[in-house]
Amino acid sequence: MKATISEKGQITIPIQLREKLGLIPGQILDFEIRGSELVGKKVRGEKLEKSKGYLKKRTKLTVDEYIEEIRGR
Repeated sequence: MKATISEKGQITIPIQLREKLGLIPGQILDFEIRGSELVGKKVRGEKLEKSKGYLKKRTKLTVDEYIEEIRGR
């Protein structure tokens, strides 16, 4: 599969590959060069570690209050 690098240096991973590899928004990838190839690996567990404790800060809010907070009034 082919993809084009944008002017900002970004690339979209085709949906077939994202689904097959279980890549989700916010997923961290680790890139390395092997000869003339660019290889990206899914970093396991790091996304979860970064968000650890996030919900504890919000436990006093009801669902409606939380939605209002993130969307704005």
